Amino acid sequence: MRIRPVAAVATAAGVLMGLAASLLPATGAQAADSHPRGVTTVAHRGASAYAPENTLAAVDAAADLGFAWVENDVQRTKDGELVVLHDTSLARTTDVEQVFPGRAPWNVADFTLKEIEQLDAGSWFGPKFAGERVPTLEDYMDAVEDNGQKLLLEIKSPELYPGIERQILKELRAEGWLDRHHVKHRLIVQSFSADSVKKVHGLRRDVKTGFLGTPAVAELPTYAAFADQINPQYKSIDAGYVASVHKTKGPHGRPLEVFTWTIDDAANAVKAAGQGVNGIISNKPDVVRDALEGAGR
Repeated sequence: MRIRPVAAVATAAGVLMGLAASLLPATGAQAADSHPRGVTTVAHRGASAYAPENTLAAVDAAADLGFAWVENDVQRTKDGELVVLHDTSLARTTDVEQVFPGRAPWNVADFTLKEIEQLDAGSWFGPKFAGERVPTLEDYMDAVEDNGQKLLLEIKSPELYPGIERQILKELRAEGWLDRHHVKHRLIVQSFSADSVKKVHGLRRDVKTGFLGTPAVAELPTYAAFADQINPQYKSIDAGYVASVHKTKGPHGRPLEVFTWTIDDAANAVKAAGQGVNGIISNKPDVVRDALEGAGR
């Protein structure tokens, strides 16, 4: 088990208070991300407006703000290790161009874990995050578990990584995340790839899954065979669409849910809540929470 970087532990003032709160089942992070109408706020790539996305610092920043649910993106290295990073290239969020010049386009799949561990994944965001690393999925799961948080895990570009669904489930099982409690209360696996979501459902039918996109209403029953959630971009939906999703029962016999993305402003958060969504994914989860509380949502 790898050691978490010191920078990830000290991302914001008051983090220890956030962690303590998140461990209490009826208070703190476990309660702060949900509202009277049941709208869950998910910290997108961690609290990525306040710390470098998909890092342990962003996980801890979300906990410090009182949010239980965090979202991340999982990819695979050249030597078969699972890492947490959004882009298929390392160029935008690390210093890979300086450390490994001449290896454009610097794709994750072209670098070993040892090479990726040499990269700075924090300085691009701000000086105080210098030295932050690209976390392995193992490290990321350790941080989420330590914080008492919950995970919306996205399988990123699975077409580039054959078999990644089975590998991710194996890692989740090794970390204790496929026991009854985690599966029922703390884990959702999603992807833009319907085939990838189907594979996860086929391998572990008990795991809650989400499809990222806005299928036509007529196609919802097809997706409901393997997905518990339809998770669309917020500009692509209205109240009628959300109602149609809710009328469709998913693979576990319950109405499909809608987690929409990526809303960072109060007006659109209140609008989405009014449309009946179950969850809002946000880089600024505190802004969403404050807006919904102010609107009585």
